[in-house]
Formats: sequence, structure tokens, C-alpha cells
Amino acid sequence: MATELPPLVVDYQGLRLAGVDEVGRGPLVGSVMAAAVILDPARPIAGLGDSKTLSAKRRETLDSEVRDNALAFAVAEATPDEIDTLNIYHATHLAMRRAIDTLTPAAEYLLVDGNRLPGHHVPGQAVVKGDARHPAIAAASILAKVARDAQMVALDARHPDYGFARHKGYPTREHLAALERLGPLAEHRRSFGPVRRQLALI
Repeated sequence: MATELPPLVVDYQGLRLAGVDEVGRGPLVGSVMAAAVILDPARPIAGLGDSKTLSAKRRETLDSEVRDNALAFAVAEATPDEIDTLNIYHATHLAMRRAIDTLTPAAEYLLVDGNRLPGHHVPGQAVVKGDARHPAIAAASILAKVARDAQMVALDARHPDYGFARHKGYPTREHLAALERLGPLAEHRRSFGPVRRQLALI
């Protein structure tokens, strides 16, 4: 049985609270995506939740609703090269900072999914399982997931033999077999073990 999450106490009462989340730390290919969303209290969006628990169709519907109704939103990324240079942890925080910096109007307070803030000057708090505990973080998780999935579908169109539209770049059996058979693409993360091992064979 799932344990109930404790109520989230937020030390900010203004309007410009941004939820921040990322998608794509685990895949072997493509960017890590982050989104920041300031919801409009006057235009609530029903059904916001952890993007991983929603169907692709539902995520896309909510993505459109967030874009139409939020006070501000931004999606940003850190590239595979940046992931390889910085490591995935620091690249994730870079993508988050880029999303936060792009918000207009600017955020006054951040709620960031996870257990660490991304090192931004705007004050805030890290929220474990935040995408299930606050609608602004849930909205950010949905925007980031839809953007990252779109990147994988576009990559699949260019390289259909890898199956990116199905596994979204995660190290599934299909992806690992394609990597072994066809070798890494420029978009693969060279610092990740399975890719690094294939490169060592070339």
C-alpha cells in the first residue's frame, strides 16, 4: 500500500512561485530536459500529477493546458555534450537554472522536485516526490516529459533502427541491442557506461 505523503508547507504566499522539475537523467541518449512553471491561481488546471503516472495522451492535453493557462512557463535542456562534460547531476541543475532564468515574469520562489536546489539565486525549497505534492511541480514535470519525448520521436525519425520512439532512450534490451549492433550516435551520452563500453570496442 502506498504511504501517504506529508502535507507540503511552503514558506511563500505570493503569486510568483515556480515549480521546477527535470526529465531524462537515466537515458543513454539526448538531452536532460527541465521545466519551470508559475501557475495562475485564478486559472486552476484539473488533473495535474506526476508525469510518469499519466498516459502520453493525457500528458499532451495537460501540456497544452499549462501553456495556455500558466502565468509563465519555460522548458530548457542540457545537451549530451554538457552531460558528458559536467556529469548528469550538474547538467540537470544547469538545465533547471536555464528554465528558471527564462521565466517572464521572473519567479520569486522555487519549489524544486528532489532533495537539492539547483544553485539559483531565487530562494526556494527542494521537495522530495514534489511532482505528486504540488501542482506547479507536476506541471513542470509534464512540460519536461512532453518536450523530451518529442526530442526522442524526432531522433527516431532520423535513426529508426534504434527504437527511440518506443524506449525514449532508456537502456532497455532493445536499445542496448541496437547500440551493440549499430554503434553510438552523436546524440549518445559518451560518459554513460553502456555507450562508453561500445566506444571502447570501436
